[in-house]
Amino acid sequence: MGYSTLLDIVGSTIMGGLLLLILMRVNGSSVQNTYDLSGERMVQQNIIEVVSLLEYDLRKIGYCNDYTQLPDPAVAIIKADSTSIWFLTDIVEKPDHLFGDGVLDTMKYYLGTTSELTATPNPNDRYLYRVVNSNTAKGVNLGVTQFKLTYFDVTGSKLTTLPVSPPFGIASIQIDVGVENPAAYGQDYSYQKRAIWRQVRLASRNFMLR
Repeated sequence: MGYSTLLDIVGSTIMGGLLLLILMRVNGSSVQNTYDLSGERMVQQNIIEVVSLLEYDLRKIGYCNDYTQLPDPAVAIIKADSTSIWFLTDIVEKPDHLFGDGVLDTMKYYLGTTSELTATPNPNDRYLYRVVNSNTAKGVNLGVTQFKLTYFDVTGSKLTTLPVSPPFGIASIQIDVGVENPAAYGQDYSYQKRAIWRQVRLASRNFMLR
């Protein structure tokens, strides 16, 4: 075997290795882009699910199909702080009770801790719990990383002393929700996009009106 033939083999091996490396990098980038795009879509879908449920429930604070069951709106919110709220409402449980059954229910939302949710790789996500009456708490596992509540009185001033309990004096609520991908590509959450939603001054007419 001549010297030139040996150089050809070495050169071909190097070029083949470089081409293989390039193909592997292109394939890896393609997989990561696909994973990131699907993860971002998942985050958007998850925040829509969480927000839709929150808006529906919180707008019914103090509502009852039989308004005589709750004549004083000042007691509609039982307790409230920056990451939880406990209130009276009328839950629709049967198809023939489209506006509630006229019986008061209690509902509570609260944010769990990061140590509780070990089923996902993301170290930042938590359960957002929803509790109806004395039923077992149901945790929403949709990548929620933030659930913050801010309260305002009728003058628009922020209520800074928490927790708030009756007579609560709350006229509106600001809700901040953050959601991340529960399982990011390579488990690197430093660059992952977050979906953040804010409902500024959600106000239920049941706070003050009957």
